[in-house]
Amino acid sequence: MKLTRTALALTAVAIAPALLLATPALASAAPVKASVTAPAGAALGSDTENAAAIAKILADPASGKSVIRAANAALSGTPEDRVAFLTTGLAKAQDEDNTVAILRILAGKPGKGVTREANKALDGTPADRVAFLATGLAKAQDEDNTVAILRILAGKPGKGVTREINKALDGTAADRVAFLATGLRLAQAEDDRVAVATILARPGISDALYAEIQRLLDGGTPEELRYFITVGQYQF
Repeated sequence: MKLTRTALALTAVAIAPALLLATPALASAAPVKASVTAPAGAALGSDTENAAAIAKILADPASGKSVIRAANAALSGTPEDRVAFLTTGLAKAQDEDNTVAILRILAGKPGKGVTREANKALDGTPADRVAFLATGLAKAQDEDNTVAILRILAGKPGKGVTREINKALDGTAADRVAFLATGLRLAQAEDDRVAVATILARPGISDALYAEIQRLLDGGTPEELRYFITVGQYQF
């Protein structure tokens, strides 16, 4: 398993610069407020029943702007307008909202996996856009998160980071999100604390450096530890 991951990590490095110690820009697929289901056609009844069905759609918090606009236009129109909305207009408005939701995701400059699948959905059918928002986005985001983690692994991090990376890769999509969101920071702090303690053991260090190390070991934040290892130790 480790050999396979090493090969994957090297491939990730070839794709883009290693992100060791960098905070990944995107860890999880944010909830998308959009109409992700589009019925082929609503059951029709009397005009009163159709109006009630449209009012129910308006009350649904998942209804997007296009659905709301089209629903309000139908309620303000004729009985024929309400029939048209329920038979074809609703699905068309939902697809418009889904398209807008996908375009917003792309505007956030996501990773390659999400970008690829989002573009496929935009080039596809309304059903493809529904599928992307319902399940495809999360799957593609996990792909991007896995690549981000492999890039970190390719930078040959310390034992703590390496241990948590392997746990994340062996775990669930949620585990990978958690690693990128908080686990990396904490594991890096663990490795930095070990590195700081190693510096403390060097013979002949200055009193100022000794005092700063003691302060960090007694309660330095992960960010302070990282700064000391990368910059601060060379200022004493």
